[in-house]
Amino acid sequence: MTSSAGGAFSPSPAQRGLLTNQVIAVTSADQGYGRPIGTALAHAGASVILVGTAPENLAAIASGIEQQGGQVIPLAADVSVPLDCISALGRILDIYGELHGVVHLADKRAYSTFQDLSENEWMDLFGANVKSTVALTQVLRRRHPQTWLTIVGPHRDEAGLQVQPQRGAIRSLVEHAGQEDMRLNLLLPSRASSGDDRLDQPLTDAVLALAMPSLGHLGGNVLEVPLPPLPRAGQARSDQVRAEQIRSGQVDRQP
Repeated sequence: MTSSAGGAFSPSPAQRGLLTNQVIAVTSADQGYGRPIGTALAHAGASVILVGTAPENLAAIASGIEQQGGQVIPLAADVSVPLDCISALGRILDIYGELHGVVHLADKRAYSTFQDLSENEWMDLFGANVKSTVALTQVLRRRHPQTWLTIVGPHRDEAGLQVQPQRGAIRSLVEHAGQEDMRLNLLLPSRASSGDDRLDQPLTDAVLALAMPSLGHLGGNVLEVPLPPLPRAGQARSDQVRAEQIRSGQVDRQP
């Protein structure tokens, strides 16, 4: 991809049209890697549906992608709730008539150490990462068994014992999905989103590769995706965002 000002990117000539006529949903797209992944898919020619629980964030991300020439619509839904997931997929089919693939972000992080993680925090992590993945997989199996699913799982740099059962459950689901004739793959980025598309490009490239129709035979893969480290300014920005989340009560303070 060719970089442009502000850490964004424009598609290379080889990537333009790579996913033309493909309809792809990105779930939990209102945070983290949702924007760069949605942008990359749209730049490659896909019709993109951004699914999440924060309508204002989705609308802002969709507007930014549209301004760059992408075809995208926001759709408010919580895919960890089966009825909500079924409704969202039904609306996508009403609009496009088909759904080729789904990129699901199951990478919510904990901001407490394992020994200090509360029951509510654990259940929130489980619901956002594991429950949502299993629910989405089951709905696809029942209603859209030919739709592929690429999962972005817990980041490799996340410390704490709490991440192990989450990552293990998702990995096992992916590795055994072939028993149900489903195509699932798991990507494990080395860190959280930087907010700079150039630094996050290895992950978006991996998503694009797995979305290519010519690679439709690939499934059951668990791929670690190394990403360049955050520059000092980017790390400071990440720390500032976390401090604001602590002050607002969105996350607990680490000891």
